[in-house]
Amino acid sequence: MMTDTAPRADDAPMQARDWVRILARYRDPDPWRSAFELLVTLVPFVAIWALAWALLDLAPWASVILAVVNGGFLVRLFIVQHDCGHGAFFNNRTLSDWTGRALGVLTLTPYDVWRRTHAIHHSAAGNLDKRGMGDVHTLTVAEYRAMGPFGRWHYRLYRHPLVLFGLGPAYLFVLQNRLPLGLMRAGRIYWTSAMGTNLSIAVALCAIVWFGGWQPLALIFVPTLLVAASAGVWLFYVQHQFEETHWDQEPDWQLHDAALHGSSHYDLPAVLRWFSGNIGVHHVHHLYSRIPFYRLTEVLRDHKDLATAQRLTIRESLACVKLHLWDETERRLLSFKAERALYGRPV
Repeated sequence: MMTDTAPRADDAPMQARDWVRILARYRDPDPWRSAFELLVTLVPFVAIWALAWALLDLAPWASVILAVVNGGFLVRLFIVQHDCGHGAFFNNRTLSDWTGRALGVLTLTPYDVWRRTHAIHHSAAGNLDKRGMGDVHTLTVAEYRAMGPFGRWHYRLYRHPLVLFGLGPAYLFVLQNRLPLGLMRAGRIYWTSAMGTNLSIAVALCAIVWFGGWQPLALIFVPTLLVAASAGVWLFYVQHQFEETHWDQEPDWQLHDAALHGSSHYDLPAVLRWFSGNIGVHHVHHLYSRIPFYRLTEVLRDHKDLATAQRLTIRESLACVKLHLWDETERRLLSFKAERALYGRPV
């Protein structure tokens, strides 16, 4: 068992980049553990789907409740797909990719498209000059104040909780994922990924309607999808949108500093950690994305500095909803109200 990292020989404080060498010890997945984690997520997901379907005629309300619960298993399947994309789930790249592609049909997420856009997110997180791909759209105070009234209204609408965590997730997974947006001219592989996933989804939905009519879609498929989509977007939001997150312009941006200081440690209760695949340990994930999700808790156990860094509880995370603008002077996220108090009403 590893213990807290000893001071370096020169007694200099730990820098973000120093963690990379340490975290590399945790990168190797256990193929049997990975297979187990996949099975204990996929089998209950299918079983709950089947039970909800069986109850449709007897107690449709029970089917909806089961569908909501199943949203948690769908989130966890997305985490498995996520680890496959990072090459963190199986050592065999081909096995990882095809597992991710198959799960992409369930999560409505074309695997190869998502893997590329997510890699861009990891390579540019916290870089103010490279926003717009795989992140939550965030303006600086200066950019917001330079906008006209309509632009500011549009941004405020986008950042409203009902849009960010309600309409937005539905749009993302139901509509946006149907095309390789951002990669339209990047190569055939992304069109193949999107269209192949779309075709597989269409076949699955047609089969559901053929055998069960519209009820399974309306009372099982839709609630499961919407719960999982909203929960997933919320998790992604609080992983980077907290008050003391980290953004810099390109000349001052440093990958490892942004990874460590710009990602939160969302400290969730055990059951929510399980359903979210430990993705709340996001600062560690961004420092070393090849660590399997089931080994992230080992890192926190062995390195107390990382266990306490950027720690965010559920109660604390709720305040993140009110944060909207990055203040380059204060170096923190501000609410619209705080921005007006500091700088007055925009002209």
